[in-house]
Amino acid sequence: MSAAPEYAVVVPTVGRPSLVACLVALARCSGPRPAEVVVVDDRPAAPQAPPLPGGGLLPVRVVATGGRGPAAARNAGWRAVSAPWVVFLDDDVQVGPDWAHRLAEDLTALGPDAGGVQGVLAVPLPRDRPPTDWERGTAGLADAAWATADMAYRTAALRAVGGFDERFPRAFREDADLALRVLDAGWSLHRGRRLTRHPVRPADRWVSLRAQRGNADDALMARLHGADWWRRARAPRGRLRTHLAVTGLGAAALGCAVAGRGVAAGLLGALWAAGTAEFAVARIAPGPGSREEIATMLVTSVLIPPLAVWHRCAGGVRHRRAAAWDGGAA
Repeated sequence: MSAAPEYAVVVPTVGRPSLVACLVALARCSGPRPAEVVVVDDRPAAPQAPPLPGGGLLPVRVVATGGRGPAAARNAGWRAVSAPWVVFLDDDVQVGPDWAHRLAEDLTALGPDAGGVQGVLAVPLPRDRPPTDWERGTAGLADAAWATADMAYRTAALRAVGGFDERFPRAFREDADLALRVLDAGWSLHRGRRLTRHPVRPADRWVSLRAQRGNADDALMARLHGADWWRRARAPRGRLRTHLAVTGLGAAALGCAVAGRGVAAGLLGALWAAGTAEFAVARIAPGPGSREEIATMLVTSVLIPPLAVWHRCAGGVRHRRAAAWDGGAA
């Protein structure tokens, strides 16, 4: 087999303790070593350097971006290295024991038109109970296309499309947007064999409400890549249309009640309740069935539809002047 291409690793972080485990796993895996590891500290105000393993295990250096978001952090990382390949890892993953060896195989097998190759993500779930809604959502990363939790890109491909679009402020859709632009620029993307473990991060019971902010990013995706971007990015369609219908029913029921139209308000309210109940049952049924999980699903199933619609509308307004991607530099 020919010599493995040189690569660098970029890890954006907000200072989570999991960063240490991420870097230790990278240092201990077998195979060709990275030419450089750039940890991008994206905390708005960092009183001290992010936690790093001692002992000089890796050629690590830290770049600070001051809280500009994961897209900007990854851009700062890949622009700071000179290797022909850049592997993006999240700070809460742990590469497998033969990850670097498998990465070398992934990269060596690619042709000159290959712009990137993703790793295989494994999300460990509880064995003694069904997963929660949050755990199932994280487990979806195992089937996600082009997730930058472990994604290698040819530096030339990143340079050709301008890297990540920094209008995406969250770790959501910025990876799908980049993949579509790389594909549109004539590069191919592939799935590799290297394995990376992605544990489920601890989260509070309201995490699903905060996640609805991603609907604003979907609005930007539609502006950039058209209404069919879901299919091209191999992303799940989601429930926005249902959320819009349920929210409309609730708003109409309230409006009729205020106007004194009791019969119409009752009918519309019943339809709203049925739609909300369907959503709640769909989230509760595959879960652990604990009292806390059921209570959380009931409350958040009422709040998620209007929040999703609000963020989608806000994103549509915010990005109304965004020009469609035309194959040029971002």
